[in-house]
Amino acid sequence: MTVFTTPPPENATIFALASGLGGAIAVMRISGPRSRFIVQNLCNGALPAPRRASLRRLRFRSDILDEAVILWLPGPHSYTGEDGAELHLHAGPAVIDAVSAALVTYGARPAEPGEFTRRAVLHQRLDLIQAEAIADLVAAESQMQRQQALAQSEGALSRLYVGWREKLSHLLAQQEALIDFPDEVGEAASTAHIELQLSALLEEMGTHLENHRGEIIQRGLTVVIAGAPNVGKSSLLNKLAGYDAAIVTSRAGTTRDVIAVEWLFEGMKLRLLDTAGLRETQDEIEAEGIKRALFHVKHADVVLHLYEGSPPEKISSDAVMIRTKCDRDAEPTFDLAISTLTGQGIDPLLNLLATRIKKLKDVTATPLTRARHRAGIEEARAYLTEARQMPFPELRGESLRLAMRALGRITGQIDVESLLDVIFGQFCIGK
Repeated sequence: MTVFTTPPPENATIFALASGLGGAIAVMRISGPRSRFIVQNLCNGALPAPRRASLRRLRFRSDILDEAVILWLPGPHSYTGEDGAELHLHAGPAVIDAVSAALVTYGARPAEPGEFTRRAVLHQRLDLIQAEAIADLVAAESQMQRQQALAQSEGALSRLYVGWREKLSHLLAQQEALIDFPDEVGEAASTAHIELQLSALLEEMGTHLENHRGEIIQRGLTVVIAGAPNVGKSSLLNKLAGYDAAIVTSRAGTTRDVIAVEWLFEGMKLRLLDTAGLRETQDEIEAEGIKRALFHVKHADVVLHLYEGSPPEKISSDAVMIRTKCDRDAEPTFDLAISTLTGQGIDPLLNLLATRIKKLKDVTATPLTRARHRAGIEEARAYLTEARQMPFPELRGESLRLAMRALGRITGQIDVESLLDVIFGQFCIGK
C-alpha cells in the first residue's frame, strides 16, 4: 500500500491514465492549476469549449502527438473541484509515453494512487464515505457489490450519519440551554426529553450495527461445506464451482486444509470453503485441518452439513443438513438429498442458496460496509451511553460533543487529514 510521507502539494498539477491497459483507447486525466495552460499548448492555443468533447490534433512543439478527443473541465464543477481535462488517446505505448513526456515538460507530474479522489475530498466534492464507495465500485466483482457501491457513492450512507450528527447537535443545544437557562427552558429541552431522544438514537444505531448485510455483500457470502470424511464435500465443491478445484479420492482424509473457491451466483459473490472431514484422529496434520474446519464453521454465513445414511447431530444450530450420494439408495429423508454424480438435488440446493441471497437483497435499510464505519459508530454509542449516565448536565454535554466528533470522523467532517493517507493509499492510480 502506498502512503504519502508528507501531504502532496495541492497546487501541483497531476496526470495519470484512468483506463486499463490493452484497449484501443487510453484516457489520460489531468487536474490542477496548470491544466488550462497544458490544454492550450496541446491544442495549439485553442481552448476547447468546457465540458464538450472536441476532436483535436495534440501537439508538442512541432511534433503531432496524436489525434484525440479532449474534454476541458474547468473547476469548480469537475471531479476534483480543480481545473482539469481528459485526453482520449490511441492506446499505443508510444502515444502514451509521448503525451506523458509532454505533460511533464509543461509542469505536471504523475499522480499518486487515489490522488484525484483525495483532491475531490479536500475540495468538498465528496466526503470520505463517498470516496471509499468509489474505490468499492472500481473493485466490484458482483452486481450486488456494484449496486451497493453506487448507492453509497451517491451519499445514502453519508446522509444517515450526517442526520445522526445533526440530531446530536440539536440535543447538545438543548443541553446547553439547560445549563445556561435552567429555569426558562420548556418541556422540549428538559432532561427527560433529552434522555428519551438519546435512547431512540442509541436504538437506531444499535439496529444499524446489527445489520451485517453490507459487510457480507462486500466480502462475499461465506458458504462452508462440512461433514465427516468421504461424504462428498470435495465433490460438491467441484460441482458448484464447475471445475475440479479439490482432489476427490475414495481415501478418507484427502482434504487436510481449507480449499476456497470464489463463485458468482445470483448477482452475489460466494466464497465456497471445502473443509477437512470431521472425525477423531491421532494424525497431527489432519487434527489441525479439523481445527481449521471448525473455526470456519463457527464464522460461516451458511453451513452445508453433509452426511451419509442416518442424520448426525447438527454441527451448528442453523446448518443445512444434506444427505449425499442419494443415487445409491431410495432411503427417505426429511433433509435435502443430493447426488453430485447424477445432479439430483443440486437445483433445490441452488434454490436454497438463492433464497438466502434474496433475503440480503430484500433488506431496505442503508447498510454498513466497513470496519472503520463500525468502529466510529461504536465509539459514538459508547459516548451516548456515557451521556445518559452522567449526573451533571455539563458532563453530559461533553459526552455529546465527543459522540458528534466520532460520527464526524466517519464522513470526514473533522480530523480528515489523519485518515487520508490510509484511505487513499488503497486506490488505484488515475482514480
